[in-house]
Amino acid sequence: MHSLPTVLIVPGLRDHVEQHWQTLLAARLPRVRTVPPMGREDLDCAKRVAAIEQAAQEIDGPLVIVAHSGGVVMVAHWAHQTTRAVQGALLATPPDFDRPMPDGYPTLEALRAGGWLPVPRQRLPFPSIVAASRNDPLGSFERVQEFARDWGSELVDLGEVGHLNPASGFGPWAGAEPLIAWLAPGAIQPGDRSH
Repeated sequence: MHSLPTVLIVPGLRDHVEQHWQTLLAARLPRVRTVPPMGREDLDCAKRVAAIEQAAQEIDGPLVIVAHSGGVVMVAHWAHQTTRAVQGALLATPPDFDRPMPDGYPTLEALRAGGWLPVPRQRLPFPSIVAASRNDPLGSFERVQEFARDWGSELVDLGEVGHLNPASGFGPWAGAEPLIAWLAPGAIQPGDRSH
């Protein structure tokens, strides 16, 4: 049994992206596991929730979740179905799946058919931080504020960072480690390097 936390990374609706901040973060952390990305083709939310559950149950000791985009919505669905204790969750730039998305993203009909809607708004059963962008094309700051309030999360205003993804100019996101350390002091070790 490990007493130091393990970080479980939950990607959004994307394939593996080498320069995504979650991929780069995973390479830097001493105790980390990533839920395999499932892309945008298979929109079965229950399958993604089951993948989080499997990964979470395989981790011994304290668990910290780091989710991005659609992964945040997956965590919101998972949180009320699991018995797994969670020390804290960093929920970065959740999309507003209840409103139509830009071209190239799933339609409301596809999300509804996949079991994503409505987005759960119950208070999360663990401490969490919602990191919000002022100019996210996938969710207005005001809507993300509502999510944070309903989930009982601390809201961190990141300023104008788009969707916090490579298309918005992020590769590395140096802000992730301090937020993870705030949630779970042992998850980031002094020897971990931020790039």
